[in-house]
Amino acid sequence: MAEPQALPPHAQVIQMGMGGLVSGLVYAAARLGIADHLAAGPRSAAELAPSIGSPARSLHRFMRTLANLGLLSQEADEKFSLTPLGAALKSDAPGSARSTILVMSGGWVWKAWGEIEYSVKTGKTAMEKLFGMGVFDYLAQHPEDAARFSETMVGIHGAEPPAIAEAYDFSRFETIVDVGGATGNMLAHILARYPHAKGILFDRPHVVTGAPTLLGARGVDNRVKIAHGNFFESVPAGGDAYILSHIIHDWSESQCLTILGNCRRAMKPGAKLLIVEFVLPEDSTPHAGKLLDMVMLTIPGGEERTPTEYKALLSTAGFRMTRVVPSASDASVVEAELA
Repeated sequence: MAEPQALPPHAQVIQMGMGGLVSGLVYAAARLGIADHLAAGPRSAAELAPSIGSPARSLHRFMRTLANLGLLSQEADEKFSLTPLGAALKSDAPGSARSTILVMSGGWVWKAWGEIEYSVKTGKTAMEKLFGMGVFDYLAQHPEDAARFSETMVGIHGAEPPAIAEAYDFSRFETIVDVGGATGNMLAHILARYPHAKGILFDRPHVVTGAPTLLGARGVDNRVKIAHGNFFESVPAGGDAYILSHIIHDWSESQCLTILGNCRRAMKPGAKLLIVEFVLPEDSTPHAGKLLDMVMLTIPGGEERTPTEYKALLSTAGFRMTRVVPSASDASVVEAELA
């Protein structure tokens, strides 16, 4: 059988440019709760229309298009059922796909992403232009968006905590401080794998509200102290390892140096700094972090970095980068110690 022909360059570029159409369709499916409506079994658009509040004809056309994307299956009697792909959009499905789509493909993120040209031209965030504040200040004022954003981080980075816990040897550490650890997902995976260790989960009060439930569900709550604070002011002292998981990429270089400086002051001799991030290849090798880098530019104002760039940043902050440990996920551990 002949190999399928690759699309010509112009067609590939057009396909890239039209990706927003697919994003809009999946976002609308998430907003309308199509997967939840079909969770009990196949239904037609006419049956769903009253509960969704849509004309049956336009809903049928929409669901037919979702079937074209592989999210639904269209039956002979004009009923639609969920495929395994579509089932991932249910509200209670593992992986937080629905929340991730609602955040990343619509609302405030989509508005900001529409200003990518502004961010490229100015180096400034679209959040400041559109909302007059940084993303974390915005989330602090919008608790519903903040809760969904936390679920989105699990959706995007959910495979990383077990991969990091497996890739890096935490056995030498008695006390692990998770700086900016939110609900404690990363810390919980590490402590579950290393039962001798204790943890300190450090973040702002409104960010850690869901932590007790998650830590309890993972069976590690009795080994974790939750500490409230702001890593721009200080971090808890006395840990053997300090984890910054997807923290450094959120901030400008001067803000990163403030965070790293506070970690440095809290660390005792022999302690390790462990930065968990998408470490970019030094060359043109494809990597998921290169797309995320543009999100960092547009929304929080930070950036993803190569090993060379991390080494320079850490040196400026008074650290010596010792190695980069890859994992089975897209994330790596940048290990450093006091210089």
